[in-house]
Amino acid sequence: MSEHTNNSNQDSVISVRSMDIITAFLFMVVGLIVMVGSIKLGASWGSDGPEAGYFPFYISLIILLSSAVTLYQAAIVNKKKKTESFVDKESFNQVMAVLLPAVVFVLGVQLIGIYVSSVFYIAIFMVWLGKYPLWKAIAVSVGVSVALYLMFEFWFQVPLPHGSWFNPLEFVGVN
Repeated sequence: MSEHTNNSNQDSVISVRSMDIITAFLFMVVGLIVMVGSIKLGASWGSDGPEAGYFPFYISLIILLSSAVTLYQAAIVNKKKKTESFVDKESFNQVMAVLLPAVVFVLGVQLIGIYVSSVFYIAIFMVWLGKYPLWKAIAVSVGVSVALYLMFEFWFQVPLPHGSWFNPLEFVGVN
């Protein structure tokens, strides 16, 4: 069992302790942002009851205090977590293989629209991760995008983003 632990430490991307510290800092930042906004709204008890920022102020105070405790425990008390692996390289690569294309897809929706971005996104995932033949990936991705276009644009009459930078669908008469 110790061999597995040593092997997983060598393949570790980040330790549990590091993630605890990063998470605690991020929640402290969120708590401070909410607290400042609450103070601007008014975080006291007025003549007619609590002001708009009263409850958010105390919730953010709880978030700050619990984050400080988590930070103290991770940085001072639980130093043994430094050797525990939060995620290994293989798992991290699998997450990135899905996350990075999703980020590109979201940017693509803004730049070239949801329908064209969906064609690329679905086709790439089918070929890359699903190992489908290219012709099947193109057929399914175009079919899904056409079905979504017909459903939203014609049936529901809800236009989805066509692209702010460049609209490739203008070539076929879609504005």
